[in-house]
Amino acid sequence: MAVNDQLGNVSYLGFQAALAGYIAALVCFGIEFASSRGMAPTPAEAVSMTLRAAGRGGTAVMDRESIGQIVKPPRAARRSMAALFGRAGLIVTTIGFVAHVFSIITRGIAAGRAPWGNMYEFTSLFCAAAITGFLVVLWKTKARSVGFFVMIPVVILMFIGGTKLYTQVESLVPALHSYWLVIHVLAVSLSSGVLMVSGVASVMYLLRSRYERKLLAEKAWAGSAEDAASGSAGGFVPEALVANKSRLAALPSLTTLDRVAYRSAIVAFPVFTFAVIAGAMWAEVAWGRYWGWDPKETCAFITWVFYAAYLHARATAGWRGSRAAWISVLGLVSVIFNLFFINMVVSGLHSYAGLN
Repeated sequence: MAVNDQLGNVSYLGFQAALAGYIAALVCFGIEFASSRGMAPTPAEAVSMTLRAAGRGGTAVMDRESIGQIVKPPRAARRSMAALFGRAGLIVTTIGFVAHVFSIITRGIAAGRAPWGNMYEFTSLFCAAAITGFLVVLWKTKARSVGFFVMIPVVILMFIGGTKLYTQVESLVPALHSYWLVIHVLAVSLSSGVLMVSGVASVMYLLRSRYERKLLAEKAWAGSAEDAASGSAGGFVPEALVANKSRLAALPSLTTLDRVAYRSAIVAFPVFTFAVIAGAMWAEVAWGRYWGWDPKETCAFITWVFYAAYLHARATAGWRGSRAAWISVLGLVSVIFNLFFINMVVSGLHSYAGLN
């Protein structure tokens, strides 16, 4: 089928518009995140940290005066300006996402096939899935600070996709003329994009956890002479939260980040599992074997093991929290490694995606 180069150029303009929107969103979310430095935590976060302190053996000191200091809002002008940039980031993200979907659809029409037949198209769909996951997270949690961390890899991947990986609209290579292209590659793209959101949330979890541990160690424990004499561990001092100036204080609570990482993974993992199985079935049709430990297959299997281990760890009491988050981060590294390094550096049976 003949390709439509003119419509392909229109598709690329949509891709560039999406990238511009995501860059603007990254800036807006970044300004909102940076402006949150030194702001007081929400009442829920303050109470959560206090209970965590008490759970570690200390005494949770929460009198009426200290609670008032915690929930005292920051200066109205500063808070309003930060919220303004956050809302602007959401608006340009939505506009960019619409342009992104338009780009993918017009690319498919121009090529007369499924628009994920090379690395440029795969990367575009991968990033669109990640943005979809972020918008769902935002709808469920209202945590706009997640946007800053999700936009960083999305903007980097989109920039690489639109420069290094970009190819004109063209017909598929013979090896990809199969209905399995629609099934396998679509499942891999969508699940990998959502898994990236899970991994990013886990990175944020580790940052927030480290921030809270440091805060509790340096500022949140105060033992009086009487406490020391009696062997008490000391009390949690809520005022320390107000004095803290770290930008990490603006991150969502550990509970929220853990929920985002887990739910994203539990949605994407079955789809990724199906993608691996579908890939094996396609391999049997194309190469006469289900599995041959090709570099792409091997890395996909490693990614699957990481996320299977993460979900198992998340369901095991002794491995929840930071331990499980680290496994999720390893899964994220494996996803990105498989997406770029395997296709761009390592030669194998999958080295036909528009680069080799």
